[in-house]
Amino acid sequence: MRSARFFLVALATFLFALAALIALATPASAIERNFAGSAQLDYHFVPTVRSAKAFPSTFDGFTMEFAGKLAVDFSERVSANMKVCYGCHGFEADMMYFDIRVADELNFRIGRFSPSFGAFNLRHDPANHRLSDKPLPYDMGRMLRMRQWNMSVLPSPFPDNGLEIDGTKWLGPSVQLDYAAYAVTGFKSDVRPLDIDFKLSRSPQAYYVDDNARPTFGGRMALTFKLGEASDLTLGASGMYGTYDPNNDQSYLIVGADATLRVDKTTIRAEYLGRRTELSTADRTLFKYVVADERGDFTMKHGAYFEVEHGLTSELDLIGRVDGMYRVGNVEAASELSRRSSVFRYTLGTAYAIERGLRIKFSTELWEFSDRDALTGRKLELSMHTALAGSF
Repeated sequence: MRSARFFLVALATFLFALAALIALATPASAIERNFAGSAQLDYHFVPTVRSAKAFPSTFDGFTMEFAGKLAVDFSERVSANMKVCYGCHGFEADMMYFDIRVADELNFRIGRFSPSFGAFNLRHDPANHRLSDKPLPYDMGRMLRMRQWNMSVLPSPFPDNGLEIDGTKWLGPSVQLDYAAYAVTGFKSDVRPLDIDFKLSRSPQAYYVDDNARPTFGGRMALTFKLGEASDLTLGASGMYGTYDPNNDQSYLIVGADATLRVDKTTIRAEYLGRRTELSTADRTLFKYVVADERGDFTMKHGAYFEVEHGLTSELDLIGRVDGMYRVGNVEAASELSRRSSVFRYTLGTAYAIERGLRIKFSTELWEFSDRDALTGRKLELSMHTALAGSF
């Protein structure tokens, strides 16, 4: 397994050097620059929590998201992108990479970027989706009881350092193939972990470097079928595998499948994510349940959403979404979750374009948990969002 990984790294290095030589052999034209960005101010209200205060179980009240992107085209083959975002985590370098394009079918991306995984990550900026919150499999901070669940399956965005090879190939006049394969730093944790530490993976206090010197490998493939002038269907599959502890003892595997159907003013999206995470059982007293001798050293977290978006008018969109997560496996002794826990959310929302590039969003969410809240004893919760989102 180790020799195969080093072979892949060596192959990627060779291809990168070859692409660089091709790019340098092409005369540079005039440099072109483009700046764009998006921002959203959201007010999250959870009337069912005690004392009308949900933090730290979730980020309620006012939260701000901002992203500014600078793209520079040095030539027809070489470009660079830099993006800085601001959110609950403070300022973050969401991307800072070079693209070296040999052809439409072969592009090399080197630097810091969000690896190609799933369909939602392509539109994770708040101005690119019509609801205030992300789908539960990708949620980062507005999920109720996020501390108990350790957030979602794969919080989006997930910027990382590494190399990606991607491209697009037309298979006839109406079928498009997109692919990507990458090697990145991967997620992190402390020694003898019980789960991935997403905060550690994003924190500059521990440096933006790999904690185990072993890359995470992954990729995505998608087929888009053009069904008509205003309709198309996209089917995609993604995968990611690596170790996340400093000793390379525990691994994680994330898989995903997605489908998007667009018919005129209606868009239907469905996506599934699953993460198998190995955990350390060196100290069995840390667990809530007896650790099984076989198959007791990992957990599974599943997530999915189904969403329908319809344009009622040129200014008004109606959105309905059903999403949820299901977790199987042992938990920490103090956890409020059980061996099998689930959460489902039902959302109805609208987005109204006040002006070009400026929308106001309203949504109501009904939450259904399998486990009762430790303070209120509730299994059902209600939350509401009001947001203003714009792009420039």
